[in-house]
Amino acid sequence: MTSQVLVAGAGPTGLTLAIDLARRGVDVRIVERATEFCAGSRGDGIQPRTLEVFEDLGVLDAIHAAGIPVPLTRVFLDGNVVTERRMSELREPTPAVPYPNPWMLGQSDTEAILRARLAEFGVRVELSTALVTFTHDADGVTATLAGPGGAETVRADYLVGADGGRSTVRKTLGIAFEGSTDDSIRMLLGDVPVDALDHGYGYWFADAHEPMHGISLTPLAGRNLFQFATPLGQDAEPTRAVLQDSLDRVSGRTDLIVGEPEWSTVWRPNIRLAQRFRVGRVFLAGDAAHAHPPTGGQGMNTGIQDAYNLGWKLAAALGGDTSAPDTYESERRAVAARILGLSSALLDKHVSGAEDAMDRGEDTHQLTLTYRTPDATGTLVAGDRAPDAPLRRADGSTVRLFELFRGPHATLLNFGAEADSAAGPEDTGTQAYSLVGPETPPRDGQLVAIGSHAFTEYAADAGTRVLVRPDGYLAWRNDG
Repeated sequence: MTSQVLVAGAGPTGLTLAIDLARRGVDVRIVERATEFCAGSRGDGIQPRTLEVFEDLGVLDAIHAAGIPVPLTRVFLDGNVVTERRMSELREPTPAVPYPNPWMLGQSDTEAILRARLAEFGVRVELSTALVTFTHDADGVTATLAGPGGAETVRADYLVGADGGRSTVRKTLGIAFEGSTDDSIRMLLGDVPVDALDHGYGYWFADAHEPMHGISLTPLAGRNLFQFATPLGQDAEPTRAVLQDSLDRVSGRTDLIVGEPEWSTVWRPNIRLAQRFRVGRVFLAGDAAHAHPPTGGQGMNTGIQDAYNLGWKLAAALGGDTSAPDTYESERRAVAARILGLSSALLDKHVSGAEDAMDRGEDTHQLTLTYRTPDATGTLVAGDRAPDAPLRRADGSTVRLFELFRGPHATLLNFGAEADSAAGPEDTGTQAYSLVGPETPPRDGQLVAIGSHAFTEYAADAGTRVLVRPDGYLAWRNDG
């Protein structure tokens, strides 16, 4: 059997990639070793940049309907409420950033929404189907799968390993997973019901003399459950009784009854980065390429961005531009390294008990990540995220830049009253538009900027042209 792209692993990374490929008409097959879908909350924080990706992929409405904003957390010390706070300050939407705040939804629910979207393209995840081994050559990949029907040999143009920290793809390629695992730290994570707590809030319980070493309870959207996180002693077992004992001790209360965990895991700091993200026609993405601590909520989001970067490049390669995927490793590995540094710094704050350990800065939102070259200067140059902006058509109706970008195409923006809206590069997949400044009446077919904001100000001169890649980053700018 032949597929253009074989994806190993059906977590958020693999599902995002499969959706992006399928909507471009690429024949994609996605296999999952597990016998059933993930049931736990795991990565429950969706960052603003990921929300923008989900809008493009057509799942944002479902994500918003199923999730909740970051809840206000009630902080208890020695059993007494001392303050209420959020991990990140709420921000108002702007023309450039329509979704400025993280969104909360358990990973299993996010995956279910992504699977439903993928099924709309006629592609379904193949459970109980493991990638056993593979070989690759200049023309493609030959893989052996073990599924319910027995062993199967498949041929694909490309293979993407989105198969987690123990990645078969990475190990088969012999790629080093550089970093460290700290066995001195163990944390128990789980999804549990807790009686007598208002589900509209998050909770932090700790001793007053160690305010930053305690128990976190975060409400899970759509379920009467909390995600429970607490340090676990080296000799302690991850049981409901241990959870109950920990909560009784630090809360000073007897009315908080912990139910049986619906999902739980013991986490150790495992901070690693693959030495390479690509070998020939085989790629790594998500946890197979980088392992993050949970601090800052970066792991799942970084994997989704990997997939969003890679999808259009593989589609372009299959369409004849074989050099398109060459930038994947340089762009995404550099980003992953920076994000690992951010997550590690937040973990160090937690371990040391720093007072600002619970604070999240804008860097965790992933809106400022860039692929620009190190010596690039100026506002909005190649490699930067293209912001959103409101525009008005000649007939008075409005449209957003993100609406123009939406879909599997690049977007050419011609700035200035004399720009030809039909002019564009030879790539027939590119959609071109003519934009004029807020003081210029638009002609038919032109779009006028509403107000003054970053994306239109820097390119107001007639003749400026900007190409926005399918993943919403600037490919190039030509000042005419």
